[in-house]
Amino acid sequence: MKPAPHLTSPSWGTNTKLVIALTFVVIIGALLVKFQFIITPLVMAFLLSYLFHPVADIIQKRTRISWSLSVGIIYILIIILLVGLLTLGGVGLVQQIQSLVVIVQDALRTLPQLIQDISGQVLHFGPFTIDFSTMDLTDLSRQVLGMVQPLLSQTGNLLGTVAGGAANFLGWTLFVLLVSYFTLVESKGLRDRIITVDIPGYGDDFSRLSRDLGRIWNAFLRGQIIIFFLTVVTYSLVLGVLGVHYAVSLAFLAGLARFVPYVGPAVNWVILLIVAYFQEYTLLSMTDLSYSLLVLGIALVIDQIFDNVVSPRIMSSALKVHPASVLVAAIIAANLFGILGVVVAAPILATVILLWNYIMRKMLDLDPFPEAEVTQPPPPPGSRLMVSIRRFFRSRKLTAKK
Repeated sequence: MKPAPHLTSPSWGTNTKLVIALTFVVIIGALLVKFQFIITPLVMAFLLSYLFHPVADIIQKRTRISWSLSVGIIYILIIILLVGLLTLGGVGLVQQIQSLVVIVQDALRTLPQLIQDISGQVLHFGPFTIDFSTMDLTDLSRQVLGMVQPLLSQTGNLLGTVAGGAANFLGWTLFVLLVSYFTLVESKGLRDRIITVDIPGYGDDFSRLSRDLGRIWNAFLRGQIIIFFLTVVTYSLVLGVLGVHYAVSLAFLAGLARFVPYVGPAVNWVILLIVAYFQEYTLLSMTDLSYSLLVLGIALVIDQIFDNVVSPRIMSSALKVHPASVLVAAIIAANLFGILGVVVAAPILATVILLWNYIMRKMLDLDPFPEAEVTQPPPPPGSRLMVSIRRFFRSRKLTAKK
């Protein structure tokens, strides 16, 4: 019997590789343009998979159940929570936000007259005196109108779309949940298998990039989501105590404002000022202007606490991007991905910077990773033992009290 002939595959030349690479780029670009409506749901699905991975991992390790069952438990709870929110407060929240937008839009129409009335007043706050008669507030009113009105009109259109197309919204939500569920189940508990890229010779590079990207998105998903919920809870409580109408809607607006540096908080302050001024109720029978300035001052204090105390402790410097560049990235991402683009503008910018530095250093034949990889030091010996001892004595103390 003759041995089977050894077949060799001819190697491609430089021109062939270039033509094929350009063809792939054109095809991928055409597909992205044609099916751009599905990009945002897919990105949200992968973000959910990445976000729920550590939760499923904890459930699997604590309960000793299979990976598929731990993932299924998470998504069953999500569906129950989603149905509960839609049943209890979904319609009411949309109506509240729509009423808030209508009130703010009506108030903006009378804003020039309001500023003209304020410009002739002199306010006294204890030993402090503010004389508005010496200030020219006409340019300020024009700038505020030019900045806020386009945003409010887009918000109103968005709310109308969501309220009018509830079935479409729920359908895309189900699509995102299904894609994220199957992606997370098929990862088999390995984070690296959520998105796999296998190119011969580049295994170490992709492993390093994957770890760096993991640190970027972990910092964002943990930190920014925590900050968002802390902001919503804080504003809900404070605005509720102050008696500001639409406290929950304004709290969600303040939480979303944390994603956009500079402009987000400024828009939030303007809307708070307008709502507090035009509502009928005022705290302790204060004048409309004094009450609105009180609400604005407390909002400024809250945001300063979050900017200088809470955010640095939670976010640290993991993303390492300048707030001004995040603002520009948010504007670009909003045009590409809508509201989701504004939310994830910071990690997208950090990801683009990481990939850009890698590509440029490879193009110049330099080491793509000149800096040593940042690794977390292992816990000191005996730390777990000390934690167990402290928990033991704490449980004994609680038992003795009972």
